[in-house]
Amino acid sequence: MGLFKKNPFGHYLFLKKWLIRIMGTLTHRRYSGFNQLKIEGSEVIKSLPDSNVLFISNHQTYFADVVAMYHVFNASLSGRIDSIKNVGYLWDPKLNMYYVAARETMKGGFLPKILAYAGSVSIDRTWRAAGQEVNRKVKFSDISNIGIALDDGWVITFPQGTTKPWKPIRKGTAHIIKKYKPIVVPIVIDGFRRSFDKKGINIKKRGILQSMHIKSPLEIDYNKETIEEIVEKIEYAIEQHPSFIKVMTEEELQLREELNEQRRYSAKTKKKKKEKKKE
Repeated sequence: MGLFKKNPFGHYLFLKKWLIRIMGTLTHRRYSGFNQLKIEGSEVIKSLPDSNVLFISNHQTYFADVVAMYHVFNASLSGRIDSIKNVGYLWDPKLNMYYVAARETMKGGFLPKILAYAGSVSIDRTWRAAGQEVNRKVKFSDISNIGIALDDGWVITFPQGTTKPWKPIRKGTAHIIKKYKPIVVPIVIDGFRRSFDKKGINIKKRGILQSMHIKSPLEIDYNKETIEEIVEKIEYAIEQHPSFIKVMTEEELQLREELNEQRRYSAKTKKKKKEKKKE
């Protein structure tokens, strides 16, 4: 890799590589230290082509979700299936990896600007700006930039466009799928909202069991399926369809209780250790 080689957005790859190495090393203990990330299905990552892959996921924080995905994806590519042990996988990270984020979020301070350089495809939200509800037209340049990123590599997007659960899927994601025909890989995450603040920068609580389930690529008929059908398929894939609120199987309820028990046990254990230190 040449020292002055750039990606399609004009970012120096050498600088991007070092940003990922440094930021990844600094954030590693957030997912494999005082919090634990349970990963499932990351063997899917190694089977994907080098470009035109779109990851869709539910969203819980501005930055912690996508940083965790950078860890998991790079670990998987280096042969660590369902594990992010040994941060050495960051030495040669995948550089053609991007994530879609609101432009105003990525301009909100020094750290977001660094994270933006590491891979943000910044867009103007059509439904919200500066904390207010708006109704703006989609910028074609934003759609084109996502297409450029897909042509170059992998793109992570959060189709609900918000960290609040059970919100509707934005149709823009379905339009992107119809237009660029990427391989679509769903991801379901949990525990990040309890671990971090809304931005995903400050730690809110330790001893939380986080989870990331990477599913098999969706089967989509890009020509025949309608926007509405693709939207519904996304809702089910990232487990944000309204039916998930109303009905849960007995196995799912039991699994949720087991996860909650693990979280409670981790918190109690940590509290006891602190009390012993004080003694």
